[in-house]
Amino acid sequence: MKRTIAVIDFETTGHSPQGGGRATEIGIVLLRDGAIAGQYQSLMNTGAWIPPMIERLTGISNEMLEDAPDAARVMREVAEFTAGCGFVAHNAAFDRGFLLHELERAEVAPRVAPEFACTVKLARRLYPESPNCKLGTLARYHALPDNGRAHRALADALTTAQLVQRMQRDIGVELAEFLGELSIEHELLLRLQAVARPMWHKAATGYARDVRRHLQESLV
Repeated sequence: MKRTIAVIDFETTGHSPQGGGRATEIGIVLLRDGAIAGQYQSLMNTGAWIPPMIERLTGISNEMLEDAPDAARVMREVAEFTAGCGFVAHNAAFDRGFLLHELERAEVAPRVAPEFACTVKLARRLYPESPNCKLGTLARYHALPDNGRAHRALADALTTAQLVQRMQRDIGVELAEFLGELSIEHELLLRLQAVARPMWHKAATGYARDVRRHLQESLV
């Protein structure tokens, strides 16, 4: 079971690598045992041009990227920083796509593509009363700290990490009967996002059984 979660956020030139988008900035926050255990942030120079609309949205300009480190160097650092972690992102399909694309271009892609827990999927199940599941809306709904300008990678990664912390607490309360002393790790988030909320107790029971079996086997 992965005890360290890497909460990741990319700023990019477009919607997807398949459409020609490239990363311009990455922010990562590590969570371990429910607490922030590390941070990483870097602009990254891919040689791609930032459209004016994206510059207005993110505040990242083409001039800012001229002296930014090469994207391959950044992604090698990212691969080392997140080694052994489980990944989480808000709208995870977006960030997962850019992570795999940039890792592949840097020739450090993992043999097995990582699974991402998605805070959008989890929020839809856990907070159906929220007006919507945008990151800013959920941050206001839960009165999360202001981490600076939205659409900058580290600020958004920090906000997402704080949302994950809130989710871990709320899930822990809701499923205490089924989890006992077990903490809310990446594997459980993956299981919960895959099923409707009425099935969470079953997912938690299976998770608890598997964790305890793994612990017993490790002692043999």
